[in-house]
Amino acid sequence: MYIHNLNPIIFDFGILSLRWYSLAYILGIVLGWWYGKKIIFFINNRYKKNFNLNLFDDYITYIIISIIIGGRLGYVLFYNIEYFFFNPLEIFFIWNGGMSFHGGLLGIIIGTIIFSKKNNFDKLVLLDVVSCVAPIGIFFGRLANFINGELYGKPSDLSWAVVFPNIDNLGRHPSQIYEAFLEGILLFIILNFIIKKSFYRKGECAALFLLFYSIFRIICELFREPDLQIGYIFNFISMGSLLSFIMIILGIIMYLKIR
Repeated sequence: MYIHNLNPIIFDFGILSLRWYSLAYILGIVLGWWYGKKIIFFINNRYKKNFNLNLFDDYITYIIISIIIGGRLGYVLFYNIEYFFFNPLEIFFIWNGGMSFHGGLLGIIIGTIIFSKKNNFDKLVLLDVVSCVAPIGIFFGRLANFINGELYGKPSDLSWAVVFPNIDNLGRHPSQIYEAFLEGILLFIILNFIIKKSFYRKGECAALFLLFYSIFRIICELFREPDLQIGYIFNFISMGSLLSFIMIILGIIMYLKIR
């Protein structure tokens, strides 16, 4: 059994500090940007398209803004609306924590639609590309969650259980690691295999991202403690699972429409 004693701060020089969570965002965006351009270059070559690679640089700015706004508003609305109703100014205090993946995803979709219309770029291609690179950011983000000792799992006596001393002295599932593997590594392999197969269709990766991410998230939620301020909805399902079920339905509808 491992006792968690990791420091969430990489270095702190007073006026200058860097946290693992911040580094996870930076790595996810930079590597996603680099790999996303590789995918567009691949699509241009295989399918004789002429998507402007330089426009993808501008698209990253939209993605960053969309993630921040969507992720924060998603957390406010889905996970802690009562608190922020009485403390509205704290909505802007992002440095205090509180981001929602599902809110960030919705933000990305809206940002992509706006960018596509403005620049006459196929939105389905962009959504496919961002779906293929998103697991990179998810992987680093979940590792950062583990280092921070947050989003921890349910009590367990398994040999790989982890004790989070800041929480209690119980061994717990390292649910962050489960998510890093399923939502990060495995999802990356699946989607990048699909986009490079000979019978790939536009929008297919985006639809399957909704489907597979949601399935993996629901599995991981079985081992993860629900958010303290919400608990289980109807004493049965976590908010993460509920939002993921909705994503599964949308993913299936989108996939059937594409096929």
